[in-house]
Amino acid sequence: MELDDLIKSLQNFEGVSRKKSIENVTDKLKEVYNLSGETLLDFGDDASAIDIGDGNLILFAADGIWGKLMDIDPYWAGYCSILVNVNDIAAMGAKPIAMVNILSINNDEIANDLLDGIKDGCHKFNVPMVGGHLHPDAEYNAIDVAIVGIAKKDKIITSFGAEVGDKVIVAIDLDGRQHPKFALNWDTTYFKDEKIVQNQIIAMKKIAEKELVTGGKDISNPGTLGTLEMLLESSNVGATVDLNKIPRNEIVSWDEWLKSYPGAGFVLTAKEENVEELINIFNEVSITASAVGDVIKEKKLYLYDGNESNVEKKVLFDQKVNPVLKIKND
Repeated sequence: MELDDLIKSLQNFEGVSRKKSIENVTDKLKEVYNLSGETLLDFGDDASAIDIGDGNLILFAADGIWGKLMDIDPYWAGYCSILVNVNDIAAMGAKPIAMVNILSINNDEIANDLLDGIKDGCHKFNVPMVGGHLHPDAEYNAIDVAIVGIAKKDKIITSFGAEVGDKVIVAIDLDGRQHPKFALNWDTTYFKDEKIVQNQIIAMKKIAEKELVTGGKDISNPGTLGTLEMLLESSNVGATVDLNKIPRNEIVSWDEWLKSYPGAGFVLTAKEENVEELINIFNEVSITASAVGDVIKEKKLYLYDGNESNVEKKVLFDQKVNPVLKIKND
């Protein structure tokens, strides 16, 4: 696929476009998000951080599973409801503590598959499901999960710290497989020993404690570059990225790879002197990481093909024209 065609495909990707409706929600709730005065971060991060004193934070996150996945594979929807929430806490370098869920169901067979997936996900990541709410007479099938984590106030990774001159890092576990019914799901956890999976979560906590990154997010529904754009928007910066430096399993096309939700995948920014140590920590837990570009002042995300003889940087996202989140942070 030509670079221009790839850029157009990524800009029109549903995983990107469906984020735009968040703007109305955050605008409406802006006046209440920090009523206590203890909310540390603004909208736009993987989890909300609440200062509970003594240098400690409680982190809250919630995710609803895309209806398309529920329709295709209820068991996998249940499993992924655990994975995505754990990753939201892990992406901030925190420890996942426990989860609750809201289950809406109109089919007992689907409910059983969904619950089996939830149970197996809890075992895989070693995070308990401690309660929730059931709608046993819903007109649809849905699963929503919320999670709580804990961290030190001065040892978390946020989406707000990327600075001009930082290196952009993409880290993905390449040892995976496409879900047979949902190609944009890059599964790297289900078939692996739970110890490896849990060590990948611990690695993010180690990275936070060593203060090796200035910003970070787990790769989510907008894909690798859509997620990076969300980080850049939160930090009010832009970036240039060399397509061919992004770690990729070559059995997957660039178009599908950049739209995929990986079981273990992160975009981060770091000072150049910390990049080597950061990459080594990821390598120790079977995650391939690479410096793929640079953070810049101009609020655009440029993509280019470093393998081309005449390198031309093309605009993928422009925060004035086609941002992903459109959140108005103070």
